[in-house]
Amino acid sequence: MSRNLSYFNNNRIVYKRDPITDKPTEENWMYMFFEQGTYECYHLFTSKAKITTFKSLKWHLLVLWYLNPQLDQDQFMKVAKVLAHKPNGFTSFAIHAELLRKIVYEVSMLDLDEPPKNKLRKVIFKYGCGLTKEEKLKIVGIFIGRQKRIHSDDIYQCMIDLNDKGDKITIDKIAKTLKCATRTIHRNMCEELKREKELLNKQNETL
Repeated sequence: MSRNLSYFNNNRIVYKRDPITDKPTEENWMYMFFEQGTYECYHLFTSKAKITTFKSLKWHLLVLWYLNPQLDQDQFMKVAKVLAHKPNGFTSFAIHAELLRKIVYEVSMLDLDEPPKNKLRKVIFKYGCGLTKEEKLKIVGIFIGRQKRIHSDDIYQCMIDLNDKGDKITIDKIAKTLKCATRTIHRNMCEELKREKELLNKQNETL
């Protein structure tokens, strides 16, 4: 599952950023909890899930463009080539050079003042917190279980955590983690989440 992050690290390309204006409801040395959630958390490449679609590749490039305003067009193209090169371990597919150039051009034309659309996060674990994947899942379950309503982004986060743990994602496991009924998960499981669930499970089978 290793990704070649050397180019990003050596060239100080930012691919992680915690919320900058949203304040956590609760915080300690291990995690931050946002009761209403935050859209300001950009943590790329922290889960073992690969980029599986052109849409996801474009979103990753948009986040990198947004987090690194110092990049010019040529530098951004280099970043895109590293990200899209399948042997580097970021994507599950190869992309034609001409299509990549088209995506990079489209992304670079977008307004940097507008943050890229992001998933809602309620629990953000701090780097070096030392928690195991099982412990993280348990903490997420406790916090989300307090909420009266399960959000689709809560389900997505749980799916990513289960995938990282190497578990097959099932409705029962999601419901157990989030401490709710399976019908609640079914009710909040949109078609996009269902497709993502299948993709993540398929990725785990090939690892």
